[in-house]
Amino acid sequence: MGRGARAALALGLLLGLAHANFAPHFFDNGVGSTNGNMALFSLPEDTPVGSHVYTLNGTDLDGDPVSYHISFDTNTRRVFSVDASFGNITLVEELDREQEDEVEAIISISDGLNVVAEKVVILVTDANDEAPSFIQEPYIVQVPEDTPAGSSIFKVQALDKDTGSGGSVTYFLQNQHSSKFTMDRHSGVLRLRPGAALDYEKTRAHFVTVVAKDGGGKLRGADVVLSTTTVVTVNVEDVQDMPPVFVGTPYYGYVYEDTLPGSEVLTVVAMDGDRGKPNHIVYSLVNAGSDRAFEINETSGAISVTQSPSQLRREVYELLVQVTEVSSAGSPAAQATALVTIRIMDLNNHPPTFYGESGPQNRFELSMYEHPPQGEILHGLKITVNDSDQGANAKFNLRLVGPGGIFRVVPQTVLNEAQVTIIVENSAAIDFEKFKVLTFKLLAIEVNTPEKFSSTADVVIQLLDTNDNVPKFTSQYYIARIPENTPGGSHVLAVTAMDPDTGPWGEVKYSIYGSGADLFLIQPSSGLIYTQPWASLDAEATARYNFYVKAEDMEGRSSLAEVFVTLLDVNDHYPQFGNSVQEKTMVLGTPLKIEATDQDAEEPNNLVDYSITHADPVNVFDIDAHTGEIRLKNSIRSLDALHNITSSEGHTWSLEVQARDRGSPSFSTTALLKIDIIDTEMLSQGPMAAFLMQTKDNPMKAVGVLAGITATIVAITVLISTATFWRNKKSNKVLPVRRVFRKRPSPPPRKVRVKWLKFRRTKAAAKFVLREDPPNGNCNNSLPLRVPPPPPPPSMEPTTITATTTTMAHCIVPTISGSFTLQQPCTSSKPKVPGSPVQSALVSELRQKFEKSASSKLDF
Repeated sequence: MGRGARAALALGLLLGLAHANFAPHFFDNGVGSTNGNMALFSLPEDTPVGSHVYTLNGTDLDGDPVSYHISFDTNTRRVFSVDASFGNITLVEELDREQEDEVEAIISISDGLNVVAEKVVILVTDANDEAPSFIQEPYIVQVPEDTPAGSSIFKVQALDKDTGSGGSVTYFLQNQHSSKFTMDRHSGVLRLRPGAALDYEKTRAHFVTVVAKDGGGKLRGADVVLSTTTVVTVNVEDVQDMPPVFVGTPYYGYVYEDTLPGSEVLTVVAMDGDRGKPNHIVYSLVNAGSDRAFEINETSGAISVTQSPSQLRREVYELLVQVTEVSSAGSPAAQATALVTIRIMDLNNHPPTFYGESGPQNRFELSMYEHPPQGEILHGLKITVNDSDQGANAKFNLRLVGPGGIFRVVPQTVLNEAQVTIIVENSAAIDFEKFKVLTFKLLAIEVNTPEKFSSTADVVIQLLDTNDNVPKFTSQYYIARIPENTPGGSHVLAVTAMDPDTGPWGEVKYSIYGSGADLFLIQPSSGLIYTQPWASLDAEATARYNFYVKAEDMEGRSSLAEVFVTLLDVNDHYPQFGNSVQEKTMVLGTPLKIEATDQDAEEPNNLVDYSITHADPVNVFDIDAHTGEIRLKNSIRSLDALHNITSSEGHTWSLEVQARDRGSPSFSTTALLKIDIIDTEMLSQGPMAAFLMQTKDNPMKAVGVLAGITATIVAITVLISTATFWRNKKSNKVLPVRRVFRKRPSPPPRKVRVKWLKFRRTKAAAKFVLREDPPNGNCNNSLPLRVPPPPPPPSMEPTTITATTTTMAHCIVPTISGSFTLQQPCTSSKPKVPGSPVQSALVSELRQKFEKSASSKLDF
């Protein structure tokens, strides 16, 4: 090359350098960065599709804008997509670490002229998203039934593709409590539970559910534990530990009249009780009978008749068939036997027949007590039913014909022969009081034969009585009404109780008791109730009696009824006045009342009517027939008017008054009534006159008032004297023998005044004053005292009472150590006020009575 050419080339290179464009490049931000060139970037496999997982980031030295791209090999899934402008990478397909633990991609950056590409590997990290998976399924294991308890049976294995704790596996049984097996949680070994045993004859296979569970881990931010299950089928292998078993027992065979010798009668079937690996079975007859009428095939178990039916001497043959197991070595093993019943039958020419203990029978009788327990079997009936035909000809039904619902028969369907059982269905209906005899017909009728042969037998049940009833009264209450004058020993009423039981159980004994039964007695056998012979009834004292009557059978079963006896009142009392002669005072214009009482208990016997039977004169008084009020006739309004119609000069009139009851017959009583009539002007003379006039008819009333006042004064005197005595005794005072009375000007003596009668104008009685002893002057107990001789007894002076308005009698009451004296009444200078003659007389009479009473009290 010449110099010129070299110069031209150098000039071109310089121009190229002047116009060169630099390529863009990625930033490398290292591990854990989420933007840059994805160097050492990892992503969990449970990242949701659509998540923004990374940002590509780079630059261009020339400052040109850059764009980003991502690509994959043709045989690789396109897992990510990128935003060309911003470099944001998005997950577009699900990740699965177990299928693909890393993703290779080519990322590139371009400035429009230059493209820079890099190959990156994205690591996929594990999440607990895989459940354990059993391997080598299905699990089927054969276990001999005699495997010892606690033995290992099988081992299961499960794998988990996850890593870490999520990949560890533990095992357990789903239903540990009801299983015969246990599971080792770490090794997965299945064992027979201690104390458990397998039995091929009960359960040939066991299905054990095993659960495999991982150790847990994170999935989408949450802690999860995944598990899976499998079923281990444990087939139990049979072991020779069971004897042979007959199938279809009991066995019945029939030989008909047209059966040929050598014909098969029936076949018995037996098999080894160990069904898994059964031994060979051999049949034989233990007792073929002395006549060798039957034989059995030792292999098939078919029993054949060897003779013709006419040569067979018995109707029923019972053959004992024995079956023997033969082991694989050819030696006999376990054995079993079964009874085979063979009947010699002809064609369907026999109806069902009932048999008793002694042969065919068509009437069965039984005695039984009433009300047997529900479900009880009638053991006294020995009934057998038989149909001598064979096969379908010997099938028939049984039923009872009669009162329904009382008994039922078992069985209801019979083949050839059966023992008939009658069971109590309704115990309440078996009642001796309703039925003495229960009669049924036992019907047997063939089922599947065109002839429908049948037969019947009578069942007669004689019922025996029991004491199952309580005596019951015809009524719960008995009411009797008798007159009160009923004499002792009289019939009151009869009670009746019925006991349906028979014999001694139906005999009823009566008795009575209660608070009201004292006056009555009852005949124990008849129930007749009488009054006691000594009884005296009185309706006025007790009008109603109430007691109980009991009916009792011989075993003490009893019932009660209540008896009410009401006494009817009889008019046996007369009306009674207080006195046969009565003195009454009538104030003119005011009625007075008389009263008579009748002691009868009821109306109208105790209702009283009044009337005037005799009066002189007859035209002065009227009486109210119902109330007994007596008043003057309306025409008499003054004493003068009364004197004008009668010749009596005084104020007293006599009447004969009658009181009559309303009973039947009616009783009456009369009383003499003396009436003293006064005018209202006499009452105006003063309260004393009024009181004396009012008590004129009853002078004892005034005497009683005076006696009461006197008794009160004496009682007060005794109390004061007693109190003074005990006070002096406690204070150790020496009481003087003589009393020294000192007259003190002041204060006045203590007085207790008792008013006898207080009137508006006059005071008819004196007042009594209690005077205490003067205090003892010598209070020095330490000084010696001479005890004088006792004083003479006190003298009693008469006490007089004056009927003046201002005069007052004073009674001096000494203490118990003194004497009791009466002070003379003080006289008054005031003149007496004269009273009426009636008043003066009454006052004088009452004064004499009072003085007499006071003297007797003072003497006491």
